[in-house]
Amino acid sequence: MAKFNLSVLDKKKLKELDEYIDSIENKELNIISILHRAQDIFNYLPKELQLYIARKLEIPASKVNGIVSFYSFFNEDPIGKYVISVCMWTACFVKKSQQILDEVNRVLKPDSYGMSEDKLFSVISVRCIGACGIGPVIKVNDKIYGHLEVKDVETIIQSYRDKESHES
Repeated sequence: MAKFNLSVLDKKKLKELDEYIDSIENKELNIISILHRAQDIFNYLPKELQLYIARKLEIPASKVNGIVSFYSFFNEDPIGKYVISVCMWTACFVKKSQQILDEVNRVLKPDSYGMSEDKLFSVISVRCIGACGIGPVIKVNDKIYGHLEVKDVETIIQSYRDKESHES
C-alpha cells in the first residue's frame, strides 16, 4: 500500500477547504463540487489531497480517485497558472497547428508534466477547441487566439509574462 504524507498539504488551504466542506449538507452527493473547490484552492488534486477529502467525507479513497481520474477537468498533476491548449484536430492540424505546438514547446521548454520552468504555464494538446473556422488556434485559460502563425506564439506568451510582472 502506498504511503501518503498528509503533512505536505498547506494548512491554510486545508482550513479553507474544510470550511467549504462543512458548509455543505449532503457532502457525498456534492463530491464533484467539493473536488472542484479543492482544485480551485490547491490548483490540482494530488493523491494526498484526495485521501484527505475521502477521510473527511468518510468514503473510500478509491471512490474519490475514481471520480478525479474519470473527469478530464480534474488534474492530478501540478498545472501552471496559464494553461495553453493547442488544438490538434483536423481543421487546425492541416493549418499547421503542429508547428504552433512545436513553437510553444520551444519557447516554454515544458517539463514532463507540461509545465514551464517558471511554473507559470502548462502546455497541453487537445482534440478540438471548437473554433475550427479560425484555426489554427490556441486557448490560454479561457481566451482563444485564432489564425495563428508561428511568429505569434512568443508574443502571446510574453504578454502573460508581462501581465505577471505588473501584478507582482
